[in-house]
Amino acid sequence: MRPSRRFPLAALVAAAALVLSACGGGGDEGPAAASGPVTLTWWHNGTAEPVRSLWQQVADDYHREHPDVSFTVQPIQNEEFPTKVPLALQSATPPDLYQQWGGGDEASQVESGRVADLTSSVQGWIGGLGSTAQGWQVGGKQYGVPYVQHVVGFWYRKDLFAQAGITAPPTTMADFAAAVGKLKAAGIAPIALGGKDRWPDAFYYDYFAVRECSPQVLKDEIAAVKLQDPCWVKAGQDLQGFLATQPFQTGFNGTPAQQGAGSSAGLVANGKAAMELQGDWDPSTMSSLTDDKDLDAKLGWFPFPSVPGAAGDPAVLLGGGDGFSCTTRAAAACAGFLQYLTSTPVQKKIAEAGSGLPVNADAVASLKSESLKAVAEQTRKASSVQMYFDRAFPTAVGQALNDAVANLFAGQGNPEAVVQAVNQAATGNK
Repeated sequence: MRPSRRFPLAALVAAAALVLSACGGGGDEGPAAASGPVTLTWWHNGTAEPVRSLWQQVADDYHREHPDVSFTVQPIQNEEFPTKVPLALQSATPPDLYQQWGGGDEASQVESGRVADLTSSVQGWIGGLGSTAQGWQVGGKQYGVPYVQHVVGFWYRKDLFAQAGITAPPTTMADFAAAVGKLKAAGIAPIALGGKDRWPDAFYYDYFAVRECSPQVLKDEIAAVKLQDPCWVKAGQDLQGFLATQPFQTGFNGTPAQQGAGSSAGLVANGKAAMELQGDWDPSTMSSLTDDKDLDAKLGWFPFPSVPGAAGDPAVLLGGGDGFSCTTRAAAACAGFLQYLTSTPVQKKIAEAGSGLPVNADAVASLKSESLKAVAEQTRKASSVQMYFDRAFPTAVGQALNDAVANLFAGQGNPEAVVQAVNQAATGNK
């Protein structure tokens, strides 16, 4: 499940006192010795099985192989991290190891001075993770390490595509529009969208921008948090044109993304819609929302179609990942554990647990379904994976973007307003 980054200010304030009083992380206010026994406090978001037991087992196994390193493992609800981590980094005892999604959030956390610069500790092995690890860099320095990668694309039902006479997944927007038309003609809702949660809306704007903007424009203007190229407005115009084709289920703006059989994931899982633009986690989400034991065999995946003539690279995918950062108290021991998490044996266990696409290519064969293996192969062939914009930007900017895009989906605002919202949020709404 992809976490939301939307946290009302009131909730942050209300949580502050509780968190500051309970965020005892390292359990030792002083720095850890350069050698000798150390206990790492580990905050992760694996509150549900099988991940909860997996992380405990990984900690136990590592301790058995490295007796000087032990763990206090604390599973924490995914939605609590955006509140708890910034506050813990202001306290005397932040966790030694904590869940990290990279991008703008990580950059904001680095400003606390509590996040360890791992560059020299990981330089001997981080290259094996490929370009994925770059999303956990700030200013060229490695402040976190991913353990799984996520990519977004269209999950579709092969049976409904066949029913509508669609013989192959579309590769261009023209092909895609034709497929939507065939599905509607067959009485099938073409695309399910969980607009109530807003972040799924942003996938569409992000992908149109990735197709319209050159890779250099994406790199430069996202880093500068300043959108100037006309491609950003063109992406919004593409989205408006797409919305005009009415491709989504009735009531999509009030539909949740992942909660219940009536969610967008549930609609696809139960054959009520033909496809959904979502991350690699979607089959796992769907399986919990249907009694169909053959669902995996009915699902296929294809990347967001190309926009012919646009400046963007059609081989770029949109995505992100899950990782961890270390704080400064016991950075050396923490970095050693991060290397262990990316080792082939551990990565195979992570793949088997269905947590995401392993960052170690040698573990891909352990993924649970053929469709996920196909996604991993497509990701390997991709020229790059652009991090979701709401994570690539600082938190407030990402929220402003998602809100502005959601307005477009609600029939309000315009493409220029999306760009203006980002640039204004980047200046602190001055």
